[in-house]
Amino acid sequence: MGKNKILTNIEESYDELRYKTSWPTKKQLVKSAIIVMIASVIIALVIFVMDQVVDNLMHFIYSLKG
Repeated sequence: MGKNKILTNIEESYDELRYKTSWPTKKQLVKSAIIVMIASVIIALVIFVMDQVVDNLMHFIYSLKG
């Protein structure tokens, strides 16, 4: 009985992926990938700048004590 239920679930999942899911075109995938890459670079740059600011601030603060 458990095997039959598993096979039914697999068949239903396949049918849903095959007939009810709308898959993006290659052009849409490329456009989305480019957007994700650009956003990733921007976020990385923002984090880098914030890290540099905090690093310089800490060096400045510790240089005053010494």
